[in-house]
Amino acid sequence: MKLAGKVAVVTGASRGIGRAIAADFAREGAVVAGCALHAGKGFLADGTAPPRSFLATCDVRVSAQVQGFRDSVLDSVGVPDILVNNAGTVARASFVAMPEEVWDDVLASNLKGTYLVTRAFLPEMQRQRRGRIINLSSIAGRQGTAMLSAYCTAKHAVVGLTRSLAEELREEGIPVNAICPGSVDTEMLQVGMPGGKPRMTADEVARVALFLAADAPPALTGSCIDVFG
Repeated sequence: MKLAGKVAVVTGASRGIGRAIAADFAREGAVVAGCALHAGKGFLADGTAPPRSFLATCDVRVSAQVQGFRDSVLDSVGVPDILVNNAGTVARASFVAMPEEVWDDVLASNLKGTYLVTRAFLPEMQRQRRGRIINLSSIAGRQGTAMLSAYCTAKHAVVGLTRSLAEELREEGIPVNAICPGSVDTEMLQVGMPGGKPRMTADEVARVALFLAADAPPALTGSCIDVFG
């Protein structure tokens, strides 16, 4: 198994891409510490998760909850070898019609959450001088999409954060990369693009995450892998 003996943290692990990544990592032997706003059973429901894997309730927009999640991970399973920032949300509205609180929420869940979670776990990863960080951006982080201004802004920013942090951590041996999927068969697609036709499954995106977690050379850092045509 490609991730035997590894610890992976995956945010937004109760559904969609996050759940697929968490399940894939678990099948490859990783102890997976997942979190989600509404945890439920998530990736644990398929029965493949190794012992000590767990799914916690955590709002990645809230610093105190992120700190609590970090503490439970370190106490239960140790320092992560892999950190996947997947949690996020989308809102569809014209720019002028989008309420300020909705704009703030989309940026908080997609961008601030990535910042808070990475900041929480990174010091321990730096102390051990190992680990891999994988951020989930989107085709919307590479292109503009009408009616998705907040989401596009947040996902473009995730690309920028990925590239900046990759340079900051290059000499410490901690690769930082992003995945930019196109239309994926998830609930989020139906919210952001009602009637949109998915071109891939969440499992297909998970395989890209597994490559970055297990097979990609350490020199591959600061890359944003476009998973769309």
